[in-house]
Amino acid sequence: MPDTAILTRAPEAKTEHFDVLIVGAGISGIGGAYHLTQQCPGTSFVVLESQDSFGGTWLTHRYPGIRSDSDLYTFGYRFKPWTGKPIAKADEIRDYMAEVIADNDLARHIRYRHTITRAAWSSADNRWTIEGTRGDTGEPVRFTANFLWMCQGYYRHNEGYTPNWPGMENFKGRIVHPQTWPEDLDYAGKKMVVIGSGATAATLIPSVADKAEHVTMLQRSPTYFIPARNANDLADTLRQLQIDETWIHEIVRRKILHDQAVFTRRAFEEPETVRKELLAGVRAYIGPDYKLDPDFTPSYRPWRQRIAFVPDGDLFKGIRAGKASVVTDVIERFTETGILLKSGKTLEADIIVTATGFNMNALGDIAFTIDGKALDFADTVTYRGMMFTGIPNMVWVFGYFRASWTLRADLVADFVCRLLNHMKERQAKRVAVALRPEDKDMPILPWIDPENFNPGYLMRAMHLLPKRGDKPEWQHNQDYWNEKDQFPAIDLDDAAFVYGPSADAADTGSLSRAAAE
Repeated sequence: MPDTAILTRAPEAKTEHFDVLIVGAGISGIGGAYHLTQQCPGTSFVVLESQDSFGGTWLTHRYPGIRSDSDLYTFGYRFKPWTGKPIAKADEIRDYMAEVIADNDLARHIRYRHTITRAAWSSADNRWTIEGTRGDTGEPVRFTANFLWMCQGYYRHNEGYTPNWPGMENFKGRIVHPQTWPEDLDYAGKKMVVIGSGATAATLIPSVADKAEHVTMLQRSPTYFIPARNANDLADTLRQLQIDETWIHEIVRRKILHDQAVFTRRAFEEPETVRKELLAGVRAYIGPDYKLDPDFTPSYRPWRQRIAFVPDGDLFKGIRAGKASVVTDVIERFTETGILLKSGKTLEADIIVTATGFNMNALGDIAFTIDGKALDFADTVTYRGMMFTGIPNMVWVFGYFRASWTLRADLVADFVCRLLNHMKERQAKRVAVALRPEDKDMPILPWIDPENFNPGYLMRAMHLLPKRGDKPEWQHNQDYWNEKDQFPAIDLDDAAFVYGPSADAADTGSLSRAAAE
């Protein structure tokens, strides 16, 4: 026998089965795991996370100053009191999440460095098969699950969005995206240009301004901000009265939600008044001599894009002190030493930071198939922004734009647990949503109305997202103040829910309007 190389096959992955598989160990996934233990005792589940640890967004982003732009009384879980300042840094949020994991023995359910590449639904077996790889060993992994709970968020964690500007290759300095901030980046004494005007830019600039020679925020168009003290007077008063922290959390949370509801309503009903109030807030910190137009006067009405909270007005204090500045202009091209603008002005820079947003990936870059057929997510219609026509036994958590993400994560978790318990009572193996006969003439529209909310990252990805109808149950309406009452009242026996133990793929409901006809 000739001396030839022996070909060996890679070992096949062992298959593990769980009742529920949660994708992602961020704020939604950890919350979902908690709710399963409390509301569905005895349910077996696993949480798969591609990163080295928990935290999601708060682990991915490591740029200087990374902090929440929502208050932690509402961004925190309803079941876990927040006791720190309203706006918290990433490490404080991860410490809070670590307590939730430890207090509820969740660590044993989490598998880190597990990247999912494929999810296949089988109507014959009434289960999902999930395949992926371990990041630490490269070994294949394989799971089956009765129910798939997508808590991975909505953007690609390994790369941010950076436009392809002319001349970028000519720039002699460093170009950095905040989402992949280099640990070795030395900006002391350097000129820095930060492209962007959202929450990331507003967070980063005051954190680097003291060490850098100068920081310029370059924006194509301005953003609304709410600058205020990073404190909550009601919480502080209640603590002085030695009220229990659980009560403080609930009382303050309700007060903040009430105030947010009033503000949101006013932004729609009296936008010009709200606009003047927001600009007056900026004026109070930036000083009476700064010309607000064009740098802080957006052309759109308040709340068409997210409004960032600026704790203690630190961004505007830096501008007032001369450590930072704002330029509103359009990029013509990059040069060897900086950026040439359409106006003809040049911004000199040693470092350029592209705080220009996310790359959306609605289903986590996972290849989905339904009974062997590749899933096009954009062909589905959403049920309340969490279930989708033709996709059985799956829920996706997509939070709020105008309120804290976690508010919806908690609501969706309650729904999932109620649905799982209802399926158990019915002895159903499968549930999918389908358009009902009364929905057959319903207009099918894009995921969200751009007149209502239109950030760039969402507009770039509308073609990837499911469709919505014009009825409340067939859209993600972004309204916590209604959904907090609507979700618990969802009739799980409504005709929109199609249950089935059979192997007939048609039971899952069509991806299209045909299901209603």
